[in-house]
Amino acid sequence: MRRALGAAACLLLTTACGQEPEAARAGQSARKPLYFDVKGLLDNQTRLLSERQPAVEKQVTLRDGQVETTRVEKVDWSKELQIFYQADINKPALRGAYEAQVGGAAGGAQVYRRKAGIENIVDQLRVSGAGTEEGTVEAVLTQDNPLFFSRKTLTISYRNGLLNTYKVQGVQKLVMFDTLRYSATVRVL
Repeated sequence: MRRALGAAACLLLTTACGQEPEAARAGQSARKPLYFDVKGLLDNQTRLLSERQPAVEKQVTLRDGQVETTRVEKVDWSKELQIFYQADINKPALRGAYEAQVGGAAGGAQVYRRKAGIENIVDQLRVSGAGTEEGTVEAVLTQDNPLFFSRKTLTISYRNGLLNTYKVQGVQKLVMFDTLRYSATVRVL
């Protein structure tokens, strides 16, 4: 009886130890980005900018077309860049949902286009530049239903490994209301 219990304990321990690395490997492959890693880029930029705390200059185009400029000395980067996380197409539910064109576009950009029949807010993600040091990421997001239409373009540019400008441009239309066009451009100082 003792031998049987000891053998069962050893078998359970061996089985438990054997499953852990497989689970870790499965988790690693699930987390490895299939497309450009927007979330990784934003997490890294948020960390770097939070450490350095640079000021920014914001330009907002108002409804009447006038441009208003303001300087912001202290920025909460985790909130400031939050809208750009919408461009992340590496969510598990979106694996295989985008077609990649690498190097075919002008400037050797990587372009990820949503496949027909796939529902997601991100229509297209375009990445150009030289690795993590310099480049531009542009995402086109669209929401369309019988009551509401919205399309916006999110653009972030980085140089020497640091974010230097980002922009949000868009249009939205709610049934029974006028079309609203908006634009905000931010330059990191």
